[in-house]
Amino acid sequence: MVKKILALAICIAMFVPFVAAGLDSHKSEYIGGTVSTIKEGTEGTPSSKDEKVYVFEYKTGKLEIPYDRVDGLEYGQKAGRRLGLALTISPWLLLSKKRKHFLTISWKDENDKQQAAVFEIGKDIIRVELATLEARTGQKVDYQDDEARKSGKGN
Repeated sequence: MVKKILALAICIAMFVPFVAAGLDSHKSEYIGGTVSTIKEGTEGTPSSKDEKVYVFEYKTGKLEIPYDRVDGLEYGQKAGRRLGLALTISPWLLLSKKRKHFLTISWKDENDKQQAAVFEIGKDIIRVELATLEARTGQKVDYQDDEARKSGKGN
């Protein structure tokens, strides 16, 4: 009986990192959109440091979106329960929520064709990304609801 409990504890300890794994708080993930060269679910590093283009750099390339061609910015959130962790570690984790931060950028490409990309943005960089995108594009972020507005502006 002790061996079974020990084996179960070892299995849980090995499984927990995979359940807890998610988007790094300083990264982003391409969720979808009109960009056919990036596979949905591709993780990368966003950067708004360049004065002319927003960059999403991923393992096999990068997407550059010129600020002067951006015609829309939208921010929203989705809160979910930590079911996987609750099942493996503690039911108390059902009381906590994990927030996902989503940024949609729409722009016209060099052929004047409308494009859009939806990114999940890490929690530690979302505010900086939103503020910088507003400043560089001249567009105001359209918040999906009051909760998103509070989180995006730090209120």
